Amino acid sequence: MLLAGCGALLSGCAQLGYYAHLASGQLELLRARRPIAEMVAAPDRDAALTARLQQVQRARAWAVTQLRLPANGSYTQYADLRRPYVVWNVFATPELSLAPVEHCFLVAGCLAYQGFYTREKADARAAELRAEGHDVHVGGVPAYSTLGWFDDPVLNTMLHWDDATLIGTLFHELAHQQLYVRDDTRFSESFAAFVEQQGLHEYLAAHPQVAPADPAARTRRTQFVQLMLSARQRLQALYAQPLAVEAMRARKAATFADLQREYAQLRDAQWQGDRTYDRWFDDPAPNNAKLLPFGLYDEYAPAFARLFAQAGGDWRQFHAAAARLAQLAPESRQAALERLLAAPAAD
Repeated sequence: MLLAGCGALLSGCAQLGYYAHLASGQLELLRARRPIAEMVAAPDRDAALTARLQQVQRARAWAVTQLRLPANGSYTQYADLRRPYVVWNVFATPELSLAPVEHCFLVAGCLAYQGFYTREKADARAAELRAEGHDVHVGGVPAYSTLGWFDDPVLNTMLHWDDATLIGTLFHELAHQQLYVRDDTRFSESFAAFVEQQGLHEYLAAHPQVAPADPAARTRRTQFVQLMLSARQRLQALYAQPLAVEAMRARKAATFADLQREYAQLRDAQWQGDRTYDRWFDDPAPNNAKLLPFGLYDEYAPAFARLFAQAGGDWRQFHAAAARLAQLAPESRQAALERLLAAPAAD
């Protein structure tokens, strides 16, 4: 069951050693859990940590009653893993393609990345993929959902966020336990992204004492993502052309050089020199794999916003409507989402 559960959370190869790594990492996480109620009641409790965990518990209870998200043992415990990320995901694409190198599981289906509980193992796998000629990117992940296989804890890796981001992430991960469609990352992640966005909007309205995320930082994030999506669209068009390999490589390099110039102009003008995203252009240099995560997690979020409006803003009806979409065949499900995207936007 542990192996199956680990297969549900992360992508990976079919090798026994990889499954053993997943099992070991998940077991370490489970062993590190402590009930938040006990931590809050402890006489030697950390006051700052206790305050944040109590806020999580309030948001967790609110999500059950107001957003109709699962009432289970997830996020009622805390685990300090003593590292900056819980896992590191390895993304890979062919040199001249944006199609991800996928990894498949019986429960979770095929995913566009492969996860590891240590940076060393992630880097080793990345080196193997580079040797095969792929573009590769390794990214740290602060949180993930086991899709209900285990009671997921709040992690120390999540606590560097501001309160609004932490609460929104909590809603996002619980949404995965509410609804998940194997082999359809865009559907599952867009559903969770909408629940996060709408849920946080409602929570902040009901709890004005919780500070929202910095609006300027949110604007910068939106503009940065749009910059990445635009570059990806240009590369997608390039890779569809019948060009010789060397010509395509040259134009690929030119596209990434244009991206860096566009970013520098945005940073130095509209952002007044804010260098938050400079590190994205650091080693390794931008490549196809680095662009994979952008848009993957919220492409159809506006479609779910329209579905929510059609449900009259009723979360129970919304979840039922989303579940009906999930039961459709893949082609019919995507067509339904496209129709929702084309529908008039809700206020």
